[in-house]
Amino acid sequence: MSNRLKTLNTDPSGDFLLEGDFARELYHGHAESCPIVDFHNHLPIKDICENRQYPDIGTLWVCSDPYKHRAMRLMGLPERVISGDASPREKLDAWYGVLPQLICNPLYHWSFLEMKRFFGLDLWEEHVSAGELWDHCNALLQKEDFTINSLLKKVHVTRASTSDDLLDDVRLHKKATEVSGINVTPSLRGDSIIGFQPSWMERLQAADNSLEAFLDAVSKRLDAFGENGCKLSDHALDNGFAFKKTGKERAAGLFGRLGSLNILESIELKSFILEWLAREYARRGWVMQLHIGAERWTSSRLRATAGAAGGFACPGSGCDIRSICDFLDAVDADGQMPKVILYTLNPADNAPLATMTGSFSESGVQKIKFGPAWWFNDHQAGIEENLEVLSSYSLLSQAIGMTTDSRNVLSFSRHEYFRRILCNYLGKKVDKGLLPKDPVLLGTIVENICYANAEKWIYE
Repeated sequence: MSNRLKTLNTDPSGDFLLEGDFARELYHGHAESCPIVDFHNHLPIKDICENRQYPDIGTLWVCSDPYKHRAMRLMGLPERVISGDASPREKLDAWYGVLPQLICNPLYHWSFLEMKRFFGLDLWEEHVSAGELWDHCNALLQKEDFTINSLLKKVHVTRASTSDDLLDDVRLHKKATEVSGINVTPSLRGDSIIGFQPSWMERLQAADNSLEAFLDAVSKRLDAFGENGCKLSDHALDNGFAFKKTGKERAAGLFGRLGSLNILESIELKSFILEWLAREYARRGWVMQLHIGAERWTSSRLRATAGAAGGFACPGSGCDIRSICDFLDAVDADGQMPKVILYTLNPADNAPLATMTGSFSESGVQKIKFGPAWWFNDHQAGIEENLEVLSSYSLLSQAIGMTTDSRNVLSFSRHEYFRRILCNYLGKKVDKGLLPKDPVLLGTIVENICYANAEKWIYE
């Protein structure tokens, strides 16, 4: 297979994905210059604190990207050049060799945007070999303005919330903000709290083996997150999530038998703690993110080889809407529901979850947002469907934009990808006579979706 890329007729720095004049006006006149607020990503906070300088483009672009790893497996490449002990150069060569075969996959678009936006390589118009790309990018990566923080500033990131375990040292975020000049805050990844893994529980150092001591220890750590700027939590309600309203006395008894609970008892205990956490988040003014419907347990072999986030999960079956409603109703009944962002991995749940944004209204407050297209849905068709669902079942004008949900700093170009698709979506409706050709109205809505809605609703 040739390691050279085929020339395309579209320039990603110009009118890529913008099919009409009004779409281009919306993007270039409004969306393009909006700052980026990324409220859910997995950037390593240590890298930002140390302003990491990447050793080579293979390490930066390929080695830690499960999206690329999944595509490479689909092409039949050996695991050694995916997650194994191959050198970064070997992994770069392997990835670059399969890239031309990924036509119509979002990775095809993302990769060209990443190279164009960060490294000035126009792979749409130029034939660039793997060796030429390696040399060009590596030379730039040695410069001071190609550290992780400089790369974030290249695409105008002004705020980023990383994903952090309850026991992580969130004091680092203040240092990261000082070093980077970007407002970097923690976001609590709360799955460990209801995972009850013995090693994690031991590190939590609760005073005794009681529910009260456990909740007290968790509360102290929540305080630490709040003191360091946390405004968001995140819970994965994976495939099979169920909720059962459970009282504290019953939960305390179940907690005392950790390790010997059956499935139904485990659901009861987790339901109690999840409800308690939601109330704690509401008291602190945090937004609770619910990522719904992933099936993470697929290949045990790949999990053992590549790790839990190795790029082999899939969407689960449609979620239990009744359980989601019961959970939200439990904390809404006495006015203690936090703001909530609902994400779904299964598109079959788009309509009910988007509609749910109007099911728990509270005077003067938008309580629920339908989140952006997530994970396997953050391609062009998935984003367009997300926008259509928001338009039909909720309010598109109140959408909160895009997140990267990524460990790779180059993935921040996906905000541009989303913005182009958004402007084209609206532009086509104008062209069909379905919306007024009003650049002030629609331009303001675009700016709100791309930046202001998330900034105000989450952080103010």
